[in-house]
Amino acid sequence: MLFAQLSDELFKPLASPSRGFNAALLLHLHRRVLGAEPVRKAELLAEIGDFAAGWSDPEVSGDEPISADPAERRTALYRRLLDTGWLIERRERYVPVAEFDPEARLLLEELSRLERGETRSYGGAVLEVLGGLESALSDPANRSEALSNAARGAAAFLSHVRGLAAGMRKVEERILREPDRAKTFRLFFEDFVERHLISDYRTLHTRFNPFRFRASVVREAGRALRDALTVRALAEGLIREGRIADLDTAQRAVRADLAQILAVFEGLDNHLDAVDAVVARLERRIASALHVMDRPDPSGVERVAAMLRAVGEAEIAPEVPGDVSLLRPPIGHAHLQAPRARKSAIDMEPLPDIEDDPVVDAFAAAKAEFRRRTTVTPESMSAFVEARLGKAVRLRGSQIVIAGVDDFIVFQRLREIDVLFDAKLGARYALTRLPERVVNGWLDCPDFLLERRPRA
Repeated sequence: MLFAQLSDELFKPLASPSRGFNAALLLHLHRRVLGAEPVRKAELLAEIGDFAAGWSDPEVSGDEPISADPAERRTALYRRLLDTGWLIERRERYVPVAEFDPEARLLLEELSRLERGETRSYGGAVLEVLGGLESALSDPANRSEALSNAARGAAAFLSHVRGLAAGMRKVEERILREPDRAKTFRLFFEDFVERHLISDYRTLHTRFNPFRFRASVVREAGRALRDALTVRALAEGLIREGRIADLDTAQRAVRADLAQILAVFEGLDNHLDAVDAVVARLERRIASALHVMDRPDPSGVERVAAMLRAVGEAEIAPEVPGDVSLLRPPIGHAHLQAPRARKSAIDMEPLPDIEDDPVVDAFAAAKAEFRRRTTVTPESMSAFVEARLGKAVRLRGSQIVIAGVDDFIVFQRLREIDVLFDAKLGARYALTRLPERVVNGWLDCPDFLLERRPRA
């Protein structure tokens, strides 16, 4: 927990009257000075002094005033960060160096993320999750950690989308309450477009945006979730890497990660619809304001005519600049409001009737038959085992005769009968793996013993 790990003194600079200056100083040191390696204390003091000199009001302090002397000021600021736990001072070869406290650096990373803004590339987020998912599924034994990273990326992406809609509605309320038109435009373009709008929002539905791979994420996650062998391989990878102790817990963790990825990207349309609704309302608001500003002035002609009459009646000629380019161009057709053109009617063209091609129907039927023959189901596996067992109680894999391809498709999955289909057949049959091997011309694999469990 955040407040259990960090000391109370750490939050004093961010809660004092000079919190704006303190936060800006910490972010400046985080970005420019204190990186991965510690820096010398003299260099850090010089950087703090330069930053304080360029600040508008660096002498504001919550507890005690800061001296106007630059040397004393930078020393006081350095001591304040050191006493509150933001900095750690130590010596390397008799040279004093300073660096950020490791736990305080985590908090500073979050502050830096908030300062950078909330825009994010949705296409980039989809590619990040898809890359981790494909990496885990291509080599589940060695890259199971990539699935956990993809699940965390999906959760962070969903959190950003939820916060985005709420933040946009908040800005919308501020814009709608603002009576000043200039402030309305500034709020729209600064707070809304630059901070809250998705960086690739305008290209989300284009042909080549990476957001189009969202369907691939859903397809890959759903396929892996339904494949018990893939789930088992990923779970064994988690156990091998020492992150989870037993197989059942590891399989539940793998299924939870896959289900989370699937739920995030399947339910993304509702959040995007909320974002689209806010964008449409704000765009209509700005368009209406611009339309009102562009209305022609009904009394403009009378005022121009009165001005010309006054110029003609004047005894002294008005001063005209020698450079004609300084004169404003006359009002013409380019400055007048043009009536909106009528929309042309949409021609309705009926769709032609296309007769079904018997060759296409035969191809679809052949694909369906191929899929039926190559898909192993609990019913087909149970029928295969019962036909070989008969009235016997147990049967070895080396005793099973394979008559054709259909038998081979079921036989090659018999060694996982206790875990396939969510262990549905494990309650009916017990499987014991033997050290001998089965060599039958179709497959060379470890032998096994299949037993029918007694009915309860």
